Amino acid sequence: RRIRFLTKRLEIAEVVDPELREATDQVFFSATVLIQRGDGKEQLLRIVGVDEIDLARGHISWISPIARTLIKAREGDTVFFRGPDGEEEIEILEVRYERIA
Repeated sequence: RRIRFLTKRLEIAEVVDPELREATDQVFFSATVLIQRGDGKEQLLRIVGVDEIDLARGHISWISPIARTLIKAREGDTVFFRGPDGEEEIEILEVRYERIA
């Protein structure tokens, strides 16, 4: 069953090259986003597929709560993220699309 599941996933998988994306300051899938958290700390996040999550490297799933908060926002925007510790104000400092190594 697991092999069939993985085979189907591979059949529908699509490679997304962020460097080929049209230039924009808006956050979408494959964006690299520099944010400033409510406590003043900066954090670099990369929005990736669910199979590519690596929290130690800042790779977050496009369906994660924080990514869903950032999606469609623009560089310079302030968004409000409702997390387990309550609501947090996040400023989007930079949005870029670059190859994820």
